[in-house]
Amino acid sequence: MKSSLSRKVFVVFNVAILAATSFLCLVPVINLIAVSFSSRSVVEANLVGLWPKEFTLASYRYVFDNPQFYKSLSMTVERVALGWAVNIGLTILVAYPLSKEKNVFRFRGVYVWFFLVTMVFSGGLIPTYLVVNELGLINSVWSLILPEAVQMFYVLLMLNFFRGIPKEIEEAALTDGAGWLRSLASVYLPLSLPSLATVTLFILVGHWNAWFDGLIYMNLPDRYPLMTYLQTIVTNLDLSQLGSASLANNPSLLELTGRSLRSAMIFACTVPILFVYPFLQRFFVKGMLLGSVKG
Repeated sequence: MKSSLSRKVFVVFNVAILAATSFLCLVPVINLIAVSFSSRSVVEANLVGLWPKEFTLASYRYVFDNPQFYKSLSMTVERVALGWAVNIGLTILVAYPLSKEKNVFRFRGVYVWFFLVTMVFSGGLIPTYLVVNELGLINSVWSLILPEAVQMFYVLLMLNFFRGIPKEIEEAALTDGAGWLRSLASVYLPLSLPSLATVTLFILVGHWNAWFDGLIYMNLPDRYPLMTYLQTIVTNLDLSQLGSASLANNPSLLELTGRSLRSAMIFACTVPILFVYPFLQRFFVKGMLLGSVKG
């Protein structure tokens, strides 16, 4: 069918607005990358725009030669792997029974209200810290995972997705002798890949970007997750405060500025999680829509 003139104008205008908005969102990122690859003199003179000037890898050499970067990276990878397994497992086990009708799960309404209250109220930072401390989890990766093991937002997405699956499919499985867990594993989970991919993306990004809990629960800098380490670099790094002895022991610092080093750290910490997004993006919109429109 031929589009009307007003439709064509709308499409052109819409594409132009979205393209301009996308470019404006990318400008700070492009500038950050350009600064990270630029020399000290041009960065200090504020001459770097969207392209590196006097190209250098000094900032990245400093980042990747620092053993603390790899310790923090390994801690974050461990956190993401364990956190994803705990979060996705508990999310499924909570969402599946809550997706049933009251005639199947008698106390469904009580549990729904119990979990919904946690979205509005929490125990607070100090009580949570005291619980984590009494459990002996300080300086442990589990202190970064267990306090947020069940996120109600993820549960709601999975719950609504499960409720959108036709009941007749599960009834057929139950008639053939399958139990509830078998029905969950063989019927619901294979049909829920878009929602699982969406929740997985949220979980991975959430654990990767979290920094505050690492600052609270980790007393040893060697146990800092990557983003906590990045936060300490961004807020506390000041190369101008280094003495002559430090510069003599590490001459490469003469090629750096705090701004270029912070830019390199931010980019190095962001790239790994960016590689995950393309593999899950095709499920993202479908999972969000189907997990949110059902009652």
